[in-house]
Amino acid sequence: MAVPDLQVFPDPDTLSRAAAELLIAIATQAVQAHGRCNVALSGGSTPQTLYRLLAQLPYRGRLPRSKLHFFWGDERCVPPDHPESNYHQAQLALLAPAAIPPENIHRVKGEWEPAAAAQDYAAQLNHASRADEGFAWPRFDLVLLGMGGDGHTASLFPGPITAADLNGPTLAVTASYQNRPANRVTLTPLVFNTARNILFLVTGADKAETLAAVLTGPFNPERWPAQRIRPDHGSVAWFVDRAAASHLKSTRT
Repeated sequence: MAVPDLQVFPDPDTLSRAAAELLIAIATQAVQAHGRCNVALSGGSTPQTLYRLLAQLPYRGRLPRSKLHFFWGDERCVPPDHPESNYHQAQLALLAPAAIPPENIHRVKGEWEPAAAAQDYAAQLNHASRADEGFAWPRFDLVLLGMGGDGHTASLFPGPITAADLNGPTLAVTASYQNRPANRVTLTPLVFNTARNILFLVTGADKAETLAAVLTGPFNPERWPAQRIRPDHGSVAWFVDRAAASHLKSTRT
């Protein structure tokens, strides 16, 4: 397993600018290497600043937009124009303002019944896969992930996951977070852990105790699902702000 790279930033804005630079560098390298860049986006509030930055100059002009293909690590089962749709949030902040070609956007059909949406998303992933990589999904050049105060990431929540559920690329789940029960579709660790690059974005003092447990505590993925992200042949970076890092014994800025 790759050793995570932890970088601590003074505030979310500085963190987002660094994340934008990293995404552009990874995208440029991926396009040079194999003609396109596959990115899995995260939902939630933390990456919205990053998305807005990427849609603005000078960042937008440096993105290989026609070669960028966007997917999602997870999605709520709501219509695509719903305020809590991860697709809708990214569409408003990044995809529409940056004029990403519609054919490069591969969303979860959240308006469908969860099991059907998960099956359809698995089919989309398979269609986007490359035979020479040996997976029934694209090997993502970059996966963006967040982390909840309970240690969840994407829609991988605390608790066990059956071996059968871990053997497929997508999973329909029902979860309650911050008293908001929701049906969701998520990629599984099987897909996340084949990515070339994974970037966690974590901000806020309310995540500090959990971040310390995930990064420095015992391996307990049923308690801290973010620990399930352990790629064998990819890099993992954690971009966190000072507030989120406040419970770590030593940090690097």
